[in-house]
Amino acid sequence: MKEVKPYGSWKSPITAEEVASGALGLREITEDGGEIFWLESRPSEDGRLVVVRMDSVGSTAEDLIPDGYNARSRVHEYGGASYIVRSGVVYFTNFADQRVYVGKGGEDPQPVTPDNDRRYADFTFDSARDRLIAACEDHEGGGEAENYLIGIDLEGDGGELQLAGGHDFYSSPGLSDDGNYLFWLTWDHPNMPWDGTSLHLGELDESGKVIDERVVAGGTDESVTQPSWGPDGYLYFISDKTGWWNLYRWKEGTVNRVTEKEAEFGAPDWTFRNSTYDFTSNDQVICTYSKEGRWFLGAVNPSTGKVSHIDVPYTSISSLRTRGEDVFFVGGTPRIPEGIIKLNLSNKKHETVKLSTELEVDEKYLSQPKSIRFPEGSSPQAHGFYYPPENKEFRGPEGEKPPLIVTAHGGPTAATRNSLSGDIQFWTSRGFAFLDVNYRGSTGFGREHRDLLYGNWGVYDVEDCSEGAKYLVEKGEVDGERLIIRGGSAGGYTTLASLAFLQRFDAGASYFGVSDPSLLSETTHKFESRYLDNLIAPYPEEKEKYSDRSPIDHAESITCPVIFLQGDEDQVVPPEQAETMFESLKNRGIPTAYLLFSGEQHGFRFEENIKRALEAELYFYSQVFRFELPEEVEPTTIENAPNAE
Repeated sequence: MKEVKPYGSWKSPITAEEVASGALGLREITEDGGEIFWLESRPSEDGRLVVVRMDSVGSTAEDLIPDGYNARSRVHEYGGASYIVRSGVVYFTNFADQRVYVGKGGEDPQPVTPDNDRRYADFTFDSARDRLIAACEDHEGGGEAENYLIGIDLEGDGGELQLAGGHDFYSSPGLSDDGNYLFWLTWDHPNMPWDGTSLHLGELDESGKVIDERVVAGGTDESVTQPSWGPDGYLYFISDKTGWWNLYRWKEGTVNRVTEKEAEFGAPDWTFRNSTYDFTSNDQVICTYSKEGRWFLGAVNPSTGKVSHIDVPYTSISSLRTRGEDVFFVGGTPRIPEGIIKLNLSNKKHETVKLSTELEVDEKYLSQPKSIRFPEGSSPQAHGFYYPPENKEFRGPEGEKPPLIVTAHGGPTAATRNSLSGDIQFWTSRGFAFLDVNYRGSTGFGREHRDLLYGNWGVYDVEDCSEGAKYLVEKGEVDGERLIIRGGSAGGYTTLASLAFLQRFDAGASYFGVSDPSLLSETTHKFESRYLDNLIAPYPEEKEKYSDRSPIDHAESITCPVIFLQGDEDQVVPPEQAETMFESLKNRGIPTAYLLFSGEQHGFRFEENIKRALEAELYFYSQVFRFELPEEVEPTTIENAPNAE
């Protein structure tokens, strides 16, 4: 029989230490010569990104870059596509100096590019000319960085040849099988890559320069992503021209739509090298697509457009690659943490190559998400995954409802997934209910839904988080007097805006949250420097609208306890923003706490800091809502602590 204990005070085997130490980031699966490679982000090594190789039979895995190197690019700040492997040789961008290095057979990596102020990502190998082709972000000229495509000579001294320039952003360079044609994507301010991109195609002359360049798809109002030359001689890509990211192909001036499905076969390109489809033959494309937050696996016949469902248990699927009859992807379920999955198409057997965590927990401690829509009867609706509290050893007192944590995802052009999250289960196994919101503007619901947030950031996301909490209170699921909102980055902005402009929530936690959108617009990096023109309004022409939606300008309206968690090296959201908000609450006698983490940037990567942040947040809630913790955690200094005499 379960022991009766107040919600929040349940003892859980899912500790902050285990959540922090076991949370490997797995991404960017690639294939070369029958071998599979991927990137691992390791909190235990201060978030270092390591290229890992699995041999052709899947029996062993080894690191391809040694200690002291970090395969992380800063192009667009968020990076991605920081490595490429050819014939067992790895080329990668090293985080410390952003130079390209080459690593061969256990030898110390050697620099390929000169020591300058350029950054490199999104590599493709041009074997005919013995060079790498990459997206380059050049910070040498002062002012706004210049972006272009570049060829990096591997035969000589790493000399560079600019191949395409003139647009604000470049990505996704690739070559035809014969090496004679180069394709790539471009876009310009104020667009983001999910707003409008153009797919270019150019012929390469004998010297390797681009000639006869033309645009074959896309435009300012059409998002094209993931171009790839298929084995059938077509140039494939994903486009949202009909309102959903679907698969298309181009040949000899003609574009044909391959799939016709109200589903998203793509995802927003916050980083380079999204991969949601790959080829097994001329007649089959393996793909993943999402509907209302859940991902599916399918096989497409490009001639007929028929999508055949492949039955797998995974509800979150990304970074898809094929190798013969094998399909590799990062997959997870509500009960199984994400991992590198290998699926054989012939026998339909799937196995886990690498798990993101070694944490093993009895399923009876795990909360299973329920997909919900709200408000009822409205159109359009927000979506979310609701996790009720769950612990096989405890239940709440009769007549008591659990406190609710509402979380807003980052981006804000992004989405939450319903795969197993140690962070969420940390809370639900202690007696908290948890709502993970896909507010209006989240991806995975079509272009029309994605564009709803434009002009309405700080309005629709705030309303939807509030309505989600209200929905669960009215359903009798949660305690209407203990409602918490938390989020990081853009989710931190939604958190602070919710607390400043609505009175729904009783406490909040802001992880490196945006509190001053005007300052963000003025100081952020090039990739996002015009993003808020669409999310809020053109800046500085409509600066007043920014002030109207600025939590920092309305800090006096926040009257409930808030904890702020911030990195001291954050260039996206400077610590001064959190400190100003903290001081406002402190000076007005409101319970508040502020933790500044040394060495952290925009997003926490160090194991000890992830652990400390989780425990500090839990301690903060225990003091605000006056429940006892079942284990000792390091106390957090709370100004105006509610239990202080």
